[in-house]
Amino acid sequence: MSDYPRDLRGYGATPPAANWPEGARTAVQFVINYEEGAENCVLHGDPASEAFLSEMIGALPIEGQRHMNMESLYEYGSRAGFWRLQRLFSERNVPVTVFAVAMALERNPDVVAAMQDANWEIASHGYRWIDYQFVDEATEREHLQKALQIHARVTGERPSGWYLGRCSPRSHRIAAELGEFVYNSDTYADDLPYWDYRFDTPQLMVPYTLDANDMRFATPQGFNSGQQFFEYLQDSFDVLHAEGGRMMSIGLHCRLAGRPGRAAAVMKFLDYVMAHDDVWLATRLAIASHWRKQHSAEGHGL
Repeated sequence: MSDYPRDLRGYGATPPAANWPEGARTAVQFVINYEEGAENCVLHGDPASEAFLSEMIGALPIEGQRHMNMESLYEYGSRAGFWRLQRLFSERNVPVTVFAVAMALERNPDVVAAMQDANWEIASHGYRWIDYQFVDEATEREHLQKALQIHARVTGERPSGWYLGRCSPRSHRIAAELGEFVYNSDTYADDLPYWDYRFDTPQLMVPYTLDANDMRFATPQGFNSGQQFFEYLQDSFDVLHAEGGRMMSIGLHCRLAGRPGRAAAVMKFLDYVMAHDDVWLATRLAIASHWRKQHSAEGHGL
């Protein structure tokens, strides 16, 4: 197929030099997903309750009714988990990018203020924490515009980064057309940023992760203990650091990693990484800005 739309080659055997600041071998980036209060719920006008990424693995949506246990599991993230993670990262002065759902931000101004006080990057995680696979294009476009408007109103500025997460086959194109983002993270395709030239406006893609991610606590064949999570993060970092010139992303959720037994693993990994003096701890925006300077869209077409 001469018009096959996927890029299976990427950088191949010769990835570009990352040239991370101050000679760092590895860029390490922590994401905290803030979704609580924007998940599926009949109170939000949805037909059924949430069933994704909670302590109740394999939960089924309840049609037309509230799921009180599911709601309270999500509430733990905003009431307690967020604040535990906020303390862990702030005490160590580690930069964080928040993937923040606009509806969730709107419901909790105290959390927004804490993110800003910590000088965290607040990227957009869309308007709703729902699956957009079968949502019609007009609604998806409307939701992106709502996400930008609410984000600007509650934080004081437009988001520079975008990660919808549960996206549709149209999401990349819609983001390229409407978003004017510095970067898009709706990809898991590489260990380095890369340019996507499929649309009229090239998009800088800064890959995210689903493996070095606490979501594996809430899926079959996932992590069962904080020690498993720590060891997986440690092994991932060690391989990338030995290779050099790579980026490592770590994904956290307030209702998952914010639990005490898992926060302990996050704490251990933070201390492990910070014991290395050749690591660049950065926000995704800082990484994207660096990559744009080192490898511009015009100069590095694939």
